[in-house]
Amino acid sequence: MIYKILLGITTLIFVPFGFADDLNSGDTSWILTSTALVLLMTLPGLALFYGGLVRSKNVLSVLMQCFSIACLMSVCWVVYGYSLAFKGDGAFIGDLSAAFLNGVDRGSMSGTLPESVFITFQMTFAIITPALVVGAFAERMRFSAMCMFSVAWFTFVYIPACHMVWGGGYLGSKGVIDFAGGLVVHATCGLGALVAAIYLGQRKGFNKIPLPPHNRTMVMIGASMLWVGWFGFNAGSAVAADSSAGMAMLVTHISASVGALTWMTIEWIKSGKATMIGIATGMVSGLATITPASGTVGPSGALLIGLLAGSVCFYATQLVKSYFKIDDSLDVFPVHGVGGILGIIMLALVGSPDGFLGSGAAGISEEGTFAQLMLQLEGVFVISLWTIIATYLILRTLSMFTEIRVSDEGEEEGLDIFEHNEQGYSL
Repeated sequence: MIYKILLGITTLIFVPFGFADDLNSGDTSWILTSTALVLLMTLPGLALFYGGLVRSKNVLSVLMQCFSIACLMSVCWVVYGYSLAFKGDGAFIGDLSAAFLNGVDRGSMSGTLPESVFITFQMTFAIITPALVVGAFAERMRFSAMCMFSVAWFTFVYIPACHMVWGGGYLGSKGVIDFAGGLVVHATCGLGALVAAIYLGQRKGFNKIPLPPHNRTMVMIGASMLWVGWFGFNAGSAVAADSSAGMAMLVTHISASVGALTWMTIEWIKSGKATMIGIATGMVSGLATITPASGTVGPSGALLIGLLAGSVCFYATQLVKSYFKIDDSLDVFPVHGVGGILGIIMLALVGSPDGFLGSGAAGISEEGTFAQLMLQLEGVFVISLWTIIATYLILRTLSMFTEIRVSDEGEEEGLDIFEHNEQGYSL
């Protein structure tokens, strides 16, 4: 009798909100957790990782940039970002039917989740992507220009890419696979970073005097937070507490470990020393590369992807800095851009559902590996072209209205004092 009374009360409470048949508490709990993990990646993970990599006179500026981007992107996501990314059936952009989250209430559902949970989860992706671009122009962009650039870049690069791949747009409808953000996050931020680094030019003293990281301990702490948060990034992208999420978590950890060891080993052989910066950067390369493939590859595939990530991204870093003399300050393009694109390509080659390297997951084209590879390459081409052109136009337009780069005096003094009148450390 008591059981029946409780059941009746529960039904009266939840049926009017549409929860009785659709909401899955396990899925909801996992995505709530994943949302917190992905936000942890930016605040404080990425902020500490980037902050430790710059010189002490610029550490506070990097922390400030990451913090302010988190706030700016959150507001933009609510006002128009979510609607343009996930509503409407346009090929390249959505519509404004859910602007200001119009129509979203307690009873709104997205699959087995409350729509509010899905919105917040996707918001954390929208936060970290422009925050990653910060690494390209660290130590030399004005704070006001950074704020304007980040909002514009989010609007004209991230949102269209998100809609095209995840929001029912052109690439997703064609069958391009990007489980957790190889194109949407890493390719866009990497290529956007490359364009920004070239447009702003080198820091003073680049390749002439040492510009060493000022706090390797901070780098290690930030990198560790990124590693932990990445479980929410990849396994959370299953949008369910299921076997796909479990496998995504496993392969994410494997690739990160192998990528870190590979980078460390190459550096050790070349210089005779294994460094903290090297193993941490290798870990990030392994994570970035497995991201798009974490829903389709298995443990053996993750071992291969981690090995390729650590080696390919290592030499890409050397090529960008030493050969092309591009001052991508914190290696955003060679680690995230190259890694994300490599993962997008590799998932077609090693993600077969019935292959030794696959995870048993569906998704690869029924026409076979080559057909999926062509789709993945088309995705890389479209997103790359879109990102490069849009990023350049944003920077070019901003430069007509404001100074983007700090003055020589400001760069010499350091952005902490020059831009914020504060210091990261009290002397």
